[in-house]
Amino acid sequence: MLVFVRDNNVDQALRALKKKMQREGIFREIKLHRQFEKPSERRVRERAEAMRRARKLARKRADREGF
Repeated sequence: MLVFVRDNNVDQALRALKKKMQREGIFREIKLHRQFEKPSERRVRERAEAMRRARKLARKRADREGF
């Protein structure tokens, strides 16, 4: 990941870096790897995430079609 520092404004570059990391999901990955997750817990979490994505997609489709 690359962030340019313009006019020695490190604060602005740091803010841009954090925003990029948030978009990429790096913070979520770090949080997940802080402690061991059992395989059964991982499956449950992944299923829940998939259901959440499916609901969100269905909601967006319904909004687009006007329901």
